[in-house]
Amino acid sequence: MTDEEIAIEMFVGGLVLDPNTQAPVVILKDESGKINLPIWIGVTEATSIASAIKEIQMARPLTHDLMSAIFGELNVRVQRVVITELKESTYYAELILSAGEKALILDSRPSDAIALALRASAPIFVTKQVLQQAQMTINAASAECSETGEGSASEQEEPMQSHQDFKNIDKKKWAEILEELEADDFKYKV
Repeated sequence: MTDEEIAIEMFVGGLVLDPNTQAPVVILKDESGKINLPIWIGVTEATSIASAIKEIQMARPLTHDLMSAIFGELNVRVQRVVITELKESTYYAELILSAGEKALILDSRPSDAIALALRASAPIFVTKQVLQQAQMTINAASAECSETGEGSASEQEEPMQSHQDFKNIDKKKWAEILEELEADDFKYKV
């Protein structure tokens, strides 16, 4: 089977904040813009993805910049990223690398794989199975909200449309946002 038969190429459509949790969410979209896949990520990974999207040069390299530089020095190329599974609300990805004639497939968090793919201009794929599972999860959550009286599916989607869209912030503003972040902003809150 080819990648096209089992997976769809997706692009980073933007970064947003979940209106309920204020957690960063990377939105993957297909070429037509009809398929959207939100993936909740950490602040550190969101910062890394945002800096790659906006091509912001940091004073010191971020972890994904360092990994990308190491790959370059070792002649390792990021071929593609494939988001392969959705288990218990957690996405799994594979980072496919090439080193000369050798292909390497590494288990990765989607956020890390996406950050590296952006730096390498490598394609990002999502399996059709993951897209179907994610759609079923969204549909089930919408139905549950309707049954509990917490609002209709369209009302639940409304906050997502009013989010702060990080993709539309200019480079200067991103540099200011990134400079204002403190160490506590990068800790995962339980």
